[in-house]
Amino acid sequence: MKKFIRQSNDNSQNMMVERKVTVNPRASAVVITNSPKHVQVNRNGIKKLSNEVVNAIVTKELDVSNFSQNQHHPKPNDKNAIEWIFVIDTLNFCFWTPRDATKWQVCGETGYFAICAAINRAQNNGIDITNAQYYSKITIEELSEILRGDDNETKVPLLEERVKCLHEVGNVLLEKYDGKFESCLVEADHSARRLLRIITDEFPCYRDEAEWNGIGVSLYKRAQILIGDLWAFFGGQGDGWFEDIDYITMFADYRVPQVLIHFGAISYDDYLMKLLQEDKILENGSPEEVEIRGTSIFIVEELKKLVIQELETHHPAVSRTNVNSILLDHFLWDYRRRYSKALEHIPFHKTFGIYY
Repeated sequence: MKKFIRQSNDNSQNMMVERKVTVNPRASAVVITNSPKHVQVNRNGIKKLSNEVVNAIVTKELDVSNFSQNQHHPKPNDKNAIEWIFVIDTLNFCFWTPRDATKWQVCGETGYFAICAAINRAQNNGIDITNAQYYSKITIEELSEILRGDDNETKVPLLEERVKCLHEVGNVLLEKYDGKFESCLVEADHSARRLLRIITDEFPCYRDEAEWNGIGVSLYKRAQILIGDLWAFFGGQGDGWFEDIDYITMFADYRVPQVLIHFGAISYDDYLMKLLQEDKILENGSPEEVEIRGTSIFIVEELKKLVIQELETHHPAVSRTNVNSILLDHFLWDYRRRYSKALEHIPFHKTFGIYY
């Protein structure tokens, strides 16, 4: 990548000063779990889950190379891969639907993979969807057509919000980064911490922050998954190499907690469980929502420690280079998809919003 030097911008500097001070996701998770209200951390469940993860690592079922091999992802040598990942993760939020609603599907896929399939279909039809010049001005009608469901009727949730996100990030890239997210990557200079700061400072739609007992906390699901996707896509090499990749935590969403409950690593009190069973919509930033997500981050950090300890003790020949929160999140997310029917009885929190 060519070295890119961003021009200073007084307005953006002022915006950064005025923002509420927050602690990073890992520290936020500690703050949240130090004063629990409705969510309990269960060490025995974390241990049980660690055994499952270790087995997946030893058998190479869980490996960074599995990400780039997915049929919907471009090849690592694709010159447009970085911009493709950025657009995908800008649109990667809120795919759940009420129980009686028709699921949005593209090419038979749902959720994240449906977004991937839709973007690939648009590219195959000659639409320059990964070009900031195009998506910074995209209309709701154009995006609706790009993301049309297989039945030509079902629409992706929060369509208007997705248009706004594309406009926002596209205009920032055009104004400050020569229209390329790749330039943000160059400015970060292989530091996950710097790239996370750039993403959350420059693109408000990635600024997943809240408050817990008067303390500003951050969850940064989409900002971190963007970095995690770059790392996994390039196998932690080249454009995907970050000297401090362990700075990134898991990606706190609404599905991973189902797996944590399944293994007994996390539990909810009667009040919270009743809310979820009744399909109550939790407001983004509400104490219940923040506690579930923050506790999920904390558990995966503890899980990582146990997995590394187990590998060092019983599988010293197995490389621990790629054992990080990103890889563990991939395992949990894939587990939920693989055993979706078995886990569907476990309620998950529902929130309408752009952060996950």
